Amino acid sequence: MLIRIAPPHRIRSSEITPESIFLRRRELLMGALAGVASSLLLPDIARASTERELAPLTPLKSSPYSTSEEQTSYLNATRYNNFYEFGTDKEDPVRNAVDFKPRPWSVTLSGELAKPGSVPLETLLEPHPLEERIYRLRCVETWSMVVPWVGFPLADLLRRFEPTSAAKYVELRTLNDPERMPGQRRAILEWPYREGLRMDEAMHPLTILAVGMYGRELPNQNGAPLRLVVPWKYGFKSIKSITEIRLRSDRPETTWSDMAPSEYGFYANVNPQVDHPRWSQKRERRLGDFGRRETLPFNGYADQVASLYAGMDLAKEF
Repeated sequence: MLIRIAPPHRIRSSEITPESIFLRRRELLMGALAGVASSLLLPDIARASTERELAPLTPLKSSPYSTSEEQTSYLNATRYNNFYEFGTDKEDPVRNAVDFKPRPWSVTLSGELAKPGSVPLETLLEPHPLEERIYRLRCVETWSMVVPWVGFPLADLLRRFEPTSAAKYVELRTLNDPERMPGQRRAILEWPYREGLRMDEAMHPLTILAVGMYGRELPNQNGAPLRLVVPWKYGFKSIKSITEIRLRSDRPETTWSDMAPSEYGFYANVNPQVDHPRWSQKRERRLGDFGRRETLPFNGYADQVASLYAGMDLAKEF
């Protein structure tokens, strides 16, 4: 019998910011950003606008999957992030990822594949026309944004390496390098960050690997040079700075569902009827706004993805 004992470095509930404080903090920050130029208010944040971050990605084709909703500003989407590899505070990643070098980069594909291998990022990108997809993204902490991501379907990449019939799940891992990612010097999570999808989720046309946003290369703090975007799931599923993709016959363990299984499920589908143990998920705040709006089932993508979960109890398999 396997007995799992929580390691002493797991995050205690007392160390997690209450939602009321979190939201008040965000309001103060957003109000300040709206009233004063960020380069004057936050000089270390302004320093993160590098030539690489501003490099345009061309040519891009539009996508029929894009929403017509108003986009979150580039400033808000790139200056307020969850990326524990560069710090636990929302403003830490933009400060601490300034000197991160996302080139050269390679990705290893292994497991239930006919053609496994490790290839440079440029080789992965060569056959894929980049699309601009305007997606909603919903964080589990009741905030959301609308971002024009630049990328290509994960399914296109997996097909190149020929999944076998035994492939039922996809496991993804973030770079594990404390020298380059200072947040990994603290045992706040079990590194490297791990995420996973069922094969039908991974092969769905809405699931993309993003290499950019707003027509530019992906900023370091947003997951450069390669991140997952699964728009009907909570944001923690959209793993950043990916170096490994493994196809498996069994369901992989994932970072947050392993750390706090009562709070973060494997599926992580946006569901306003299933509350987080410490706050309601029924309403959300869009970055840059002060009012709340109703949270939509599957983050507004129910017509496209609800059929994937037919017959499942989404309150139990959350």
